[in-house]
Amino acid sequence: MTKLDRLRVDILSDGMLDLDDDALRRLDLVVAAIHSEFGLPREKQTKRILRALDSKYVSILARPTGRLLLERDAFDIGLGRVFRAARARGCFLEINAQPDRRDLSDVCCRMAREEGAKLSLGSDAHRIGDFATLAFGTDQARRGWLEADDNINTRLIPGSKALLAAGRQTRNGGVT
Repeated sequence: MTKLDRLRVDILSDGMLDLDDDALRRLDLVVAAIHSEFGLPREKQTKRILRALDSKYVSILARPTGRLLLERDAFDIGLGRVFRAARARGCFLEINAQPDRRDLSDVCCRMAREEGAKLSLGSDAHRIGDFATLAFGTDQARRGWLEADDNINTRLIPGSKALLAAGRQTRNGGVT
């Protein structure tokens, strides 16, 4: 069963994605996120994310730490491992600008940059007014010492497409 009507790709508890490769192959951009089982032990949660990043179709890992301010702590994960894997696989890490998330934190943004990972500012918008929250993500990036080169969103569309294509080529072993 193809689920192309869905607007998100869920990372299942074992790190597999909830859409099959036939469906993912047809998408221009795949943004994957964890939507359940937030309290897995550190090693299992880390392996879950790493396995998802192994997919040749995942372009962006959304909400990398899963935190909700004043509601849910960040996942217990090996952030350094996740950041290094994202860099090596040509995946981007989302800075989620929703005020109740601000995930990645400023500290995590800086750590990701130091590991050589690239980031993507996301609104997590569910309605037009939510785009106004992008300023929160920009503030997170600035507090994390990110520069324009660290963020895919700072480029014009052709430059963003080129970065996404380069990441796809990295994940596919040089074949697009």
